[in-house]
Amino acid sequence: MDKQRLTLTALTLLPLAVACGTQPGGGSSSVGAGSSPVTGVHWAVDSLTVDGRTRQAPESAYLRIGEDGRVSGNAGCNSFGSTATLKGDRVDFGEIQMTDMGCPKAPMTFEESLSRAFAGGAFTSKVNGDELTLTTEDGDRVNLVKEQDAPLYGTKWKVTALGDADVAQSLPAGAKAYLVLDKKQGTIRGSLGCNHVSAQATVRDGNVTLGTARTTRMMCDRSLMDTEKTLLSLFGGTVRYELDHRTLTLTSANGTVVSAVADE
Repeated sequence: MDKQRLTLTALTLLPLAVACGTQPGGGSSSVGAGSSPVTGVHWAVDSLTVDGRTRQAPESAYLRIGEDGRVSGNAGCNSFGSTATLKGDRVDFGEIQMTDMGCPKAPMTFEESLSRAFAGGAFTSKVNGDELTLTTEDGDRVNLVKEQDAPLYGTKWKVTALGDADVAQSLPAGAKAYLVLDKKQGTIRGSLGCNHVSAQATVRDGNVTLGTARTTRMMCDRSLMDTEKTLLSLFGGTVRYELDHRTLTLTSANGTVVSAVADE
């Protein structure tokens, strides 16, 4: 078992190196990805079977292997990046680099199990329609399902984390914040975790210009009000947006980063 895989097993969480086109794993490139049916697809992790026991994955867990061999994903709580070498039906991952965000017990437990599966050695891949199965030499399986991209407009974007470029924190319990962009009306509406909000919204050249926020006036717990204050700081200005499959990231001029996922 190589040391790369022990990094993930021990959950030594390293800075995420896959962002904005940067190359993980010290800049080395992987070969063999090419036009494999495994690459270029957003694979949602459906379940994980270890030692005959199957666990359902959190909705945030996914894996994407680019045609250039770059890997990005989420293990259930933290995001990760790596490289992959594909040869036939064999998939070998390089060094795994992960963010360091604390989450509730259930997704963290799944993440630890997925980490141990990755530590089991090389994977054998099998694609069957919209389903992908990665199987370790020990017989553990990661079951994944192909997901379509979510549209920017009309999608209910559930806010999952707040922070800056270096540190992100999950929302406090009970903070059910979300945003919906309406192209026809030129508006944005949603919940700030406590109060509802609406405003004018103009999307252009990778940016969203948000008008003055109109909100309800309900008081909530301090943690919810702190979340609301952070989200309100996005309004009355222009934020940059990045849409990656079913994940939306909003970054304000002062560096506030809001992460959201498409909510069915």
